[in-house]
Amino acid sequence: MIRNFGRPFPAGVIYPEAVYRINGTGKRLFLTFDDGPDPVSTPLILDILSDHDVHATFFCTGSKVLASPGLFGRIAAGGHAIGNHGFTHLNGLKTDVRTYCSDIFRGREITCSNLFRPPYGRLRVRQYRLLERSMKIVFWDIMPYDFDTRMPPESSYRILKQRMRPGSVIVLHDTAAASSPVYLGRFIREAHDEGWSFGSLDDNSLHL
Repeated sequence: MIRNFGRPFPAGVIYPEAVYRINGTGKRLFLTFDDGPDPVSTPLILDILSDHDVHATFFCTGSKVLASPGLFGRIAAGGHAIGNHGFTHLNGLKTDVRTYCSDIFRGREITCSNLFRPPYGRLRVRQYRLLERSMKIVFWDIMPYDFDTRMPPESSYRILKQRMRPGSVIVLHDTAAASSPVYLGRFIREAHDEGWSFGSLDDNSLHL
């Protein structure tokens, strides 16, 4: 299996104006979590972030928000930024434009966010052009494959440590199967010790 630990391909080439890193922020990293909220992983992640006084960005799936509204409320109450990850996590390359965009707009209604991360990092040019009119489209700079159960947590952790750079937008996953909660606290502690800080994706960081 070929894994791409950096910018999603070919999105990084086709959509250079989308968000992948946050420039001009010095030694600052941006943790993001996709696919939640999840009854198993979300409380763990929120507790770890709270313990280290770190704010992150949660790209939530609309159907899961409806299933766990209390967890969604806890994310917001913790001072974290909210993003839209669609309503049903569709793959844009396998979905017609109308169906896909309708799903994304429904996700926006539920999350009340104009930040959008395409599920799988995949969408067609027409989909992108329609959505960018009213949303800020956010991809990532580092993908440590914490969702891949074939990759040991330590391997995922090493990828994250080796590839992080100023302004990196890091995509992790808010699911019961994801390995990131295993090393998240350790990663934050070591990053802090090395002089890094963390931020969420908001109007200031994205210059909206």
